[in-house]
This record gives sequence, C-alpha cells and structure tokens, in this order.
Amino acid sequence: MGFKIATWNINSLKVRLPQVLDWLAQSQPNLLALQETKLIDADFPALDIANAGYQSVFAGQKTYNGVAILSQRPPNDIVTDLPGMNDPQRRVLGATIGNLRVLNLYIPNDQSVGSGKYTYKLAWLENLLS
Repeated sequence: MGFKIATWNINSLKVRLPQVLDWLAQSQPNLLALQETKLIDADFPALDIANAGYQSVFAGQKTYNGVAILSQRPPNDIVTDLPGMNDPQRRVLGATIGNLRVLNLYIPNDQSVGSGKYTYKLAWLENLLS
C-alpha cells in the first residue's frame, strides 16, 4: 500500500477551501501540505477538514504566510519554527505521521541582493541548514 503526499501553495485557504475539500475527496491523498494559508490559527477551518476525514495541524498568521499539514493519520511531534530562530513569520511546520517525518516549508522570497528581504532569506536558509 502506497502513501500519497501532495503539496499546494494555496494563496489563501479561506478563499480556496471549497476547492481543497473537493480535491481531497477526489484525490484522497494520505497527506496534504499547504503553504500561504493566510489565516490566523483561530480562523483555521479544522472542523471542515475533519469532516472531510483529515486531521490538521497549522501555524498561521494574518494576511501572510501560514502553513498546514492535513493528514488521514494523527500528526505528532509538531514543530512550528526552525531551531533557534524564533521567527514570527509562520513558514515552518513539522510533524511525524506514523514513521514518516514531514517538514512543510514556505521558503521566503527574496528581492535584490542587499535588501532586507534578501538578508532575511539568507538567515532563514542558514537556520534551515544548521
């Protein structure tokens, strides 16, 4: 029996929840990783997702970023940041599902070399690799 994993940069789960639920019903992945949920945790549609047969873990923020893992099996050992980073941007979500460790990463975009966003991305990637 295989294990089907999918990932989707959703660019607003609030806007695309009906499409996500339809896709889950049709494709039935064991695990779906979402990026750019753009929801605070209190607004995450966990009940809708549970009604579709999936458990969810999420790390969100208003308007930007946000990551989620939807799984048919219970996720454990949840992490929501890179070690030592203490980043307010919700870009990292790790979970263990069965004997599989999953990292859902929304990697920062950069701008021109030397910009603040570029410096942030380099620091973020350095923390990821350490």
